[in-house]
Amino acid sequence: MNEPQKPESKLSILSEFWDFLKVRKKWWLGPIIFVMLAMSLLIVLTEGSAVAPFIYTLF
Repeated sequence: MNEPQKPESKLSILSEFWDFLKVRKKWWLGPIIFVMLAMSLLIVLTEGSAVAPFIYTLF
């Protein structure tokens, strides 16, 4: 039987992504992922605040 897999930490996902970028030479993915994370963080942090209407002018 297979042993139950241990839950991976969040840092292991980042290290796997970093290894993927190094091995496959997909450096162009880095800025895309960074911009997507920054925009999603901006949306989550301004959700339901008075700043929200001004965010729409950026897009």
